[in-house]
Amino acid sequence: MSSLAAKAEKAQRGALAARARPRSRGLWSDAWRRLRRNRAAVAGLGFILLMFLVAIFAPLLAPHDPETIPATARSNTPPIWMDRSDSSYPLGTDSLARDELSRLLYGARISMIVGFVPTILTVVVGASIGMLSGWLGGKADNWLMRGVDVVYAFPSFLFFIILQAALRDTWLGQQLGGLLLLFVAFALTGWVGMARLVRGQILSLKEREFVEAARAVGVPTHRILTRHLLPNTLAPIIVSISFDVPAYILAEAGLSFLGLGIRPPTASWGSMVFESFPLITFLPVFVIMPATLIALIMIAFAFVGDGLRDALDPQMSR
Repeated sequence: MSSLAAKAEKAQRGALAARARPRSRGLWSDAWRRLRRNRAAVAGLGFILLMFLVAIFAPLLAPHDPETIPATARSNTPPIWMDRSDSSYPLGTDSLARDELSRLLYGARISMIVGFVPTILTVVVGASIGMLSGWLGGKADNWLMRGVDVVYAFPSFLFFIILQAALRDTWLGQQLGGLLLLFVAFALTGWVGMARLVRGQILSLKEREFVEAARAVGVPTHRILTRHLLPNTLAPIIVSISFDVPAYILAEAGLSFLGLGIRPPTASWGSMVFESFPLITFLPVFVIMPATLIALIMIAFAFVGDGLRDALDPQMSR
Protein backbone atom coordinates (compact mmCIF):
# COMPACT_ATOMS: atom_id res chain seq x y z
CA MET A 1 0.00 0.00 0.00
CA SER A 2 2.82 2.35 0.87
CA SER A 3 4.41 1.83 -2.54
CA LEU A 4 1.10 2.54 -4.29
CA ALA A 5 0.62 5.70 -2.23
CA ALA A 6 4.15 6.82 -3.07
CA LYS A 7 3.55 6.22 -6.78
CA ALA A 8 0.26 8.13 -6.63
CA GLU A 9 1.92 11.03 -4.82
CA LYS A 10 4.75 11.05 -7.36
CA ALA A 11 2.29 11.07 -10.24
CA GLN A 12 0.35 13.91 -8.64
CA ARG A 13 3.53 15.94 -8.22
CA GLY A 14 4.43 15.33 -11.85
CA ALA A 15 0.99 16.46 -12.98
CA LEU A 16 1.22 19.61 -10.86
CA ALA A 17 4.70 20.35 -12.21
CA ALA A 18 3.55 19.86 -15.79
CA ARG A 19 0.59 22.12 -15.15
CA ALA A 20 2.78 24.80 -13.63
CA ARG A 21 5.34 24.59 -16.44
CA PRO A 22 4.73 27.38 -19.00
CA ARG A 23 3.55 26.15 -22.36
CA SER A 24 5.90 26.81 -25.25
CA ARG A 25 4.44 28.88 -28.07
CA GLY A 26 5.16 28.36 -31.71
CA LEU A 27 5.95 31.05 -34.25
CA TRP A 28 2.40 31.33 -35.58
CA SER A 29 0.63 31.29 -32.21
CA ASP A 30 3.06 33.89 -30.89
CA ALA A 31 2.58 36.02 -34.02
CA TRP A 32 -1.22 35.79 -33.68
CA ARG A 33 -0.95 36.87 -30.04
CA ARG A 34 1.09 39.94 -31.02
CA LEU A 35 -1.20 40.72 -33.95
CA ARG A 36 -4.27 40.75 -31.69
CA ARG A 37 -2.60 43.41 -29.55
CA ASN A 38 -2.32 45.72 -32.56
CA ARG A 39 -5.64 47.57 -32.55
CA ALA A 40 -5.17 49.10 -35.98
CA ALA A 41 -4.47 45.67 -37.51
CA VAL A 42 -7.51 44.16 -35.77
CA ALA A 43 -9.69 47.01 -37.03
CA GLY A 44 -8.31 46.47 -40.54
CA LEU A 45 -9.04 42.74 -40.34
CA GLY A 46 -12.56 43.51 -39.18
CA PHE A 47 -13.21 45.83 -42.12
CA ILE A 48 -11.75 43.34 -44.61
CA LEU A 49 -13.93 40.59 -43.16
CA LEU A 50 -16.94 42.89 -43.44
CA MET A 51 -16.17 43.52 -47.11
CA PHE A 52 -15.84 39.79 -47.68
CA LEU A 53 -19.27 39.21 -46.15
CA VAL A 54 -20.73 42.04 -48.22
CA ALA A 55 -19.20 40.54 -51.37
CA ILE A 56 -20.55 37.06 -50.59
CA PHE A 57 -24.05 38.16 -49.60
CA ALA A 58 -24.41 41.06 -52.05
CA PRO A 59 -27.39 39.41 -53.85
CA LEU A 60 -29.22 39.20 -50.51
CA LEU A 61 -28.25 42.68 -49.29
CA ALA A 62 -28.81 44.64 -52.50
CA PRO A 63 -32.33 46.11 -52.66
CA HIS A 64 -32.27 46.31 -56.48
CA ASP A 65 -30.52 44.75 -59.45
CA PRO A 66 -27.34 46.82 -59.95
CA GLU A 67 -27.47 46.50 -63.74
CA THR A 68 -31.18 47.05 -64.32
CA ILE A 69 -32.50 50.46 -65.34
CA PRO A 70 -35.94 50.82 -63.67
CA ALA A 71 -38.69 52.35 -65.77
CA THR A 72 -40.04 54.44 -62.89
CA ALA A 73 -36.80 55.67 -61.29
CA ARG A 74 -35.30 59.09 -61.94
CA SER A 75 -31.63 59.50 -62.86
CA ASN A 76 -29.22 61.25 -60.50
CA THR A 77 -31.57 60.95 -57.52
CA PRO A 78 -29.63 62.23 -54.46
CA PRO A 79 -29.23 60.20 -51.24
CA ILE A 80 -31.93 60.29 -48.55
CA TRP A 81 -30.19 62.99 -46.48
CA MET A 82 -30.47 65.46 -49.39
CA ASP A 83 -33.44 67.20 -51.00
CA ARG A 84 -35.41 65.54 -53.83
CA SER A 85 -34.44 62.07 -52.60
CA ASP A 86 -36.39 58.84 -53.00
CA SER A 87 -36.78 56.47 -50.03
CA SER A 88 -36.70 53.47 -52.40
CA TYR A 89 -33.09 54.37 -53.24
CA PRO A 90 -31.32 55.23 -49.92
CA LEU A 91 -28.06 56.26 -51.60
CA GLY A 92 -29.68 57.62 -54.73
CA THR A 93 -29.40 56.59 -58.36
CA ASP A 94 -26.72 57.16 -60.98
CA SER A 95 -27.03 58.86 -64.36
CA LEU A 96 -28.79 55.76 -65.76
CA ALA A 97 -31.20 55.53 -62.78
CA ARG A 98 -29.48 52.42 -61.37
CA ASP A 99 -29.49 51.98 -57.61
CA GLU A 100 -26.27 53.34 -56.12
CA LEU A 101 -26.40 51.21 -52.94
CA SER A 102 -26.74 47.98 -54.92
CA ARG A 103 -23.85 48.91 -57.16
CA LEU A 104 -21.64 49.70 -54.17
CA LEU A 105 -22.44 46.32 -52.63
CA TYR A 106 -21.68 44.45 -55.86
CA GLY A 107 -18.57 46.58 -56.32
CA ALA A 108 -17.13 45.03 -53.16
CA ARG A 109 -17.33 41.64 -54.88
CA ILE A 110 -15.29 42.90 -57.85
CA SER A 111 -12.69 44.51 -55.59
CA MET A 112 -12.20 41.36 -53.51
CA ILE A 113 -11.90 39.17 -56.60
CA VAL A 114 -9.51 41.55 -58.36
CA GLY A 115 -7.42 41.83 -55.20
CA PHE A 116 -7.01 38.17 -54.34
CA VAL A 117 -7.10 36.17 -57.60
CA PRO A 118 -4.10 37.94 -59.24
CA THR A 119 -2.27 37.77 -55.90
CA ILE A 120 -2.71 33.99 -55.80
CA LEU A 121 -1.41 33.72 -59.36
CA THR A 122 1.61 35.91 -58.67
CA VAL A 123 2.45 34.02 -55.47
CA VAL A 124 2.33 30.64 -57.24
CA VAL A 125 4.41 31.78 -60.22
CA GLY A 126 6.80 34.05 -58.32
CA ALA A 127 7.42 31.67 -55.42
CA SER A 128 8.05 28.76 -57.81
CA ILE A 129 10.58 30.71 -59.91
CA GLY A 130 12.20 32.23 -56.83
CA MET A 131 12.60 28.85 -55.12
CA LEU A 132 14.01 27.26 -58.27
CA SER A 133 16.44 30.11 -58.86
CA GLY A 134 17.67 30.27 -55.29
CA TRP A 135 18.05 26.50 -54.97
CA LEU A 136 19.86 25.89 -58.27
CA GLY A 137 22.21 28.88 -58.06
CA GLY A 138 25.00 29.38 -60.59
CA LYS A 139 24.14 29.92 -64.24
CA ALA A 140 20.51 28.87 -63.81
CA ASP A 141 20.04 31.49 -61.11
CA ASN A 142 21.75 34.10 -63.26
CA TRP A 143 19.57 33.41 -66.31
CA LEU A 144 16.35 33.33 -64.30
CA MET A 145 17.17 36.59 -62.54
CA ARG A 146 18.02 38.30 -65.81
CA GLY A 147 14.58 37.32 -67.03
CA VAL A 148 13.10 38.75 -63.84
CA ASP A 149 15.01 41.99 -64.42
CA VAL A 150 13.63 42.27 -67.97
CA VAL A 151 10.03 41.92 -66.75
CA TYR A 152 10.72 44.22 -63.81
CA ALA A 153 11.90 46.94 -66.20
CA PHE A 154 8.39 47.33 -67.67
CA PRO A 155 6.36 50.16 -66.08
CA SER A 156 3.55 48.07 -64.64
CA PHE A 157 0.64 50.50 -64.85
CA LEU A 158 1.59 51.62 -68.35
CA PHE A 159 1.75 47.96 -69.34
CA PHE A 160 -1.75 47.43 -67.89
CA ILE A 161 -3.09 50.38 -69.90
CA ILE A 162 -1.51 49.15 -73.17
CA LEU A 163 -2.75 45.60 -72.68
CA GLN A 164 -6.27 46.71 -71.79
CA ALA A 165 -6.46 49.14 -74.71
CA ALA A 166 -5.14 46.55 -77.18
CA LEU A 167 -7.12 43.50 -76.07
CA ARG A 168 -10.24 44.99 -74.50
CA ASP A 169 -12.48 44.21 -77.49
CA THR A 170 -11.02 40.76 -78.18
CA TRP A 171 -12.37 37.41 -76.93
CA LEU A 172 -10.03 37.55 -73.94
CA GLY A 173 -11.15 41.04 -72.98
CA GLN A 174 -14.82 40.08 -73.08
CA GLN A 175 -14.61 37.09 -70.72
CA LEU A 176 -16.07 37.52 -67.22
CA GLY A 177 -16.83 41.16 -67.87
CA GLY A 178 -13.16 41.94 -68.48
CA LEU A 179 -11.94 40.22 -65.30
CA LEU A 180 -9.95 37.55 -67.12
CA LEU A 181 -7.90 40.14 -69.01
CA LEU A 182 -7.26 41.99 -65.75
CA PHE A 183 -6.02 38.78 -64.14
CA VAL A 184 -3.65 38.14 -67.06
CA ALA A 185 -2.37 41.73 -67.09
CA PHE A 186 -1.68 41.78 -63.36
CA ALA A 187 -0.12 38.33 -63.27
CA LEU A 188 2.26 38.97 -66.19
CA THR A 189 4.26 41.56 -64.28
CA GLY A 190 3.26 41.09 -60.64
CA TRP A 191 5.22 37.90 -59.98
CA VAL A 192 8.70 39.44 -60.21
CA GLY A 193 8.66 41.00 -56.74
CA MET A 194 7.61 37.71 -55.19
CA ALA A 195 10.30 35.85 -57.12
CA ARG A 196 13.01 38.18 -55.81
CA LEU A 197 11.71 37.91 -52.26
CA VAL A 198 11.55 34.11 -52.25
CA ARG A 199 14.94 33.77 -53.98
CA GLY A 200 16.59 35.85 -51.29
CA GLN A 201 14.99 33.73 -48.57
CA ILE A 202 16.04 30.46 -50.23
CA LEU A 203 19.63 31.66 -50.69
CA SER A 204 19.89 32.37 -46.96
CA LEU A 205 18.13 29.18 -45.87
CA LYS A 206 19.65 26.52 -48.12
CA GLU A 207 23.01 26.68 -46.30
CA ARG A 208 21.42 26.18 -42.88
CA GLU A 209 22.12 23.07 -40.80
CA PHE A 210 18.65 21.54 -41.13
CA VAL A 211 18.92 21.60 -44.93
CA GLU A 212 22.38 20.02 -44.83
CA ALA A 213 21.03 17.33 -42.50
CA ALA A 214 18.13 16.63 -44.85
CA ARG A 215 20.53 16.30 -47.78
CA ALA A 216 22.80 13.99 -45.78
CA VAL A 217 20.00 11.52 -45.03
CA GLY A 218 18.90 11.47 -48.68
CA VAL A 219 15.71 13.54 -48.56
CA PRO A 220 14.57 14.26 -52.15
CA THR A 221 14.99 17.81 -53.41
CA HIS A 222 11.27 18.43 -53.88
CA ARG A 223 10.61 17.44 -50.26
CA ILE A 224 13.37 19.74 -49.03
CA LEU A 225 11.82 22.61 -50.98
CA THR A 226 8.21 21.97 -49.96
CA ARG A 227 8.65 20.61 -46.41
CA HIS A 228 11.68 22.54 -45.14
CA LEU A 229 12.35 25.68 -47.18
CA LEU A 230 8.87 26.84 -48.20
CA PRO A 231 7.41 26.86 -44.65
CA ASN A 232 10.33 29.01 -43.51
CA THR A 233 9.58 31.60 -46.21
CA LEU A 234 5.86 31.92 -45.42
CA ALA A 235 6.23 34.86 -43.02
CA PRO A 236 7.62 37.35 -45.60
CA ILE A 237 5.29 35.92 -48.27
CA ILE A 238 2.23 36.60 -46.10
CA VAL A 239 3.38 40.14 -45.40
CA SER A 240 3.96 40.71 -49.12
CA ILE A 241 0.47 39.40 -49.92
CA SER A 242 -1.10 41.87 -47.52
CA PHE A 243 0.46 44.73 -49.53
CA ASP A 244 -0.10 43.21 -53.00
CA VAL A 245 -3.87 42.82 -52.61
CA PRO A 246 -4.62 46.54 -52.14
CA ALA A 247 -2.18 47.39 -54.93
CA TYR A 248 -4.26 45.34 -57.37
CA ILE A 249 -7.50 46.83 -56.04
CA LEU A 250 -6.11 50.32 -56.63
CA ALA A 251 -4.81 49.34 -60.08
CA GLU A 252 -8.26 48.08 -61.09
CA ALA A 253 -9.85 51.27 -59.77
CA GLY A 254 -7.34 53.36 -61.72
CA LEU A 255 -7.96 51.44 -64.94
CA SER A 256 -11.73 51.62 -64.46
CA PHE A 257 -11.46 55.38 -63.85
CA LEU A 258 -9.71 55.63 -67.22
CA GLY A 259 -12.47 53.55 -68.81
CA LEU A 260 -10.17 50.54 -69.33
CA GLY A 261 -11.16 48.31 -66.42
CA ILE A 262 -14.27 46.23 -65.86
CA ARG A 263 -16.63 46.26 -68.83
CA PRO A 264 -20.00 47.95 -68.26
CA PRO A 265 -22.60 47.36 -66.95
CA THR A 266 -20.66 45.39 -64.28
CA ALA A 267 -20.32 47.53 -61.17
CA SER A 268 -16.93 48.26 -59.62
CA TRP A 269 -15.91 51.09 -57.34
CA GLY A 270 -13.45 52.46 -59.90
CA SER A 271 -16.01 52.43 -62.72
CA MET A 272 -18.53 54.16 -60.42
CA VAL A 273 -16.04 56.98 -59.84
CA PHE A 274 -15.49 57.20 -63.60
CA GLU A 275 -19.21 57.27 -64.41
CA SER A 276 -20.02 59.81 -61.67
CA PHE A 277 -17.10 62.16 -62.33
CA PRO A 278 -19.12 64.48 -64.61
CA LEU A 279 -21.43 65.11 -61.61
CA ILE A 280 -18.63 66.15 -59.27
CA THR A 281 -19.48 69.86 -59.47
CA PHE A 282 -23.11 69.57 -58.28
CA LEU A 283 -23.43 66.00 -56.83
CA PRO A 284 -19.95 65.10 -55.55
CA VAL A 285 -21.41 62.52 -53.16
CA PHE A 286 -21.61 60.00 -56.00
CA VAL A 287 -17.85 60.29 -56.46
CA ILE A 288 -17.10 60.42 -52.74
CA MET A 289 -18.94 57.19 -51.80
CA PRO A 290 -16.99 54.71 -54.00
CA ALA A 291 -13.76 56.67 -53.54
CA THR A 292 -14.17 56.43 -49.76
CA LEU A 293 -14.65 52.67 -49.94
CA ILE A 294 -11.49 52.35 -52.05
CA ALA A 295 -9.57 54.45 -49.54
CA LEU A 296 -10.92 52.45 -46.57
CA ILE A 297 -10.00 49.08 -48.05
CA MET A 298 -6.52 50.39 -48.87
CA ILE A 299 -6.06 51.67 -45.32
CA ALA A 300 -7.37 48.41 -43.86
CA PHE A 301 -4.87 46.31 -45.80
CA ALA A 302 -2.08 48.75 -44.92
CA PHE A 303 -2.89 48.36 -41.22
CA VAL A 304 -2.98 44.57 -41.54
CA GLY A 305 0.29 44.54 -43.49
CA ASP A 306 2.05 46.65 -40.88
CA GLY A 307 0.63 44.47 -38.11
CA LEU A 308 1.74 41.26 -39.82
CA ARG A 309 5.20 42.67 -40.44
CA ASP A 310 5.58 43.48 -36.75
CA ALA A 311 3.98 40.24 -35.56
CA LEU A 312 6.10 37.98 -37.75
CA ASP A 313 9.36 39.80 -36.96
CA PRO A 314 11.40 37.56 -34.65
CA GLN A 315 12.98 40.64 -33.04
CA MET A 316 9.56 41.67 -31.71
CA SER A 317 9.45 38.70 -29.32
CA ARG A 318 12.54 39.89 -27.47
